[in-house]
Amino acid sequence: MGASSGIGEALARRLAADGARVALVARREDELRRIMDEINDAAGEERAIAVAHDVRAADEAPDLVQEIARRLGGLDLVIYAAGAMPAVAVDEYDTAKDREMIEVNLIGAVSWLNPVAERMARLGRGTIVGIGSVAGDRGRAPNPVYCTSKAGFHAYLEALRNRVAKLGVKVVTIKPGFVDTAMTRGKEGLFWVISADRAAEIILKKARRGVVTAYVPARWRMVMTIVRSIPSFIFSKLGF
Repeated sequence: MGASSGIGEALARRLAADGARVALVARREDELRRIMDEINDAAGEERAIAVAHDVRAADEAPDLVQEIARRLGGLDLVIYAAGAMPAVAVDEYDTAKDREMIEVNLIGAVSWLNPVAERMARLGRGTIVGIGSVAGDRGRAPNPVYCTSKAGFHAYLEALRNRVAKLGVKVVTIKPGFVDTAMTRGKEGLFWVISADRAAEIILKKARRGVVTAYVPARWRMVMTIVRSIPSFIFSKLGF
């Protein structure tokens, strides 16, 4: 999910190049079909299918999970990479933007990963990967609801892991730092920016190992350990 650009697109291309059959899910049908055609042309066979879908249409997800599993011949790995982070001014309180972030980043994830987890638990195998964010580790003033949606996603993935791990299903939480995507491009104050392809490479290595939580790249783990340890009365004055 979220395969029409950024990390989701890079993940799909890498998986297909490694021989996997992949379903590309996103709302921008033209972009999906372009990526699908490029993947299939490079492979010389059909390795990608396109499924146009807006993750805010949560009721559609269970049927689409079954349709994709049928068309691919099963589901071994499901990655939720869809995300929304509209620009929010520091003095802006826009509930419409906030609702979009919660619907895409959290409710959309739950609507897809619930039926996926149910299927994988029944079969006793599979890997679920959720692309969260370092932003979910603290409540940051510049974009309160983006942080909220990612923190909620992290908690959901942990709870899902605790539910299905004993049934043979792996759930991996990925927390990227700054990645060069349309979501971050042009924003000020970014550092340690990596390409979407490099992020995808690291994510797939972590998924294959079935790690519990991975920061991408790994140096963000130390940074966020420090950030989480800052007392609230100090953190509130830092402005980030």
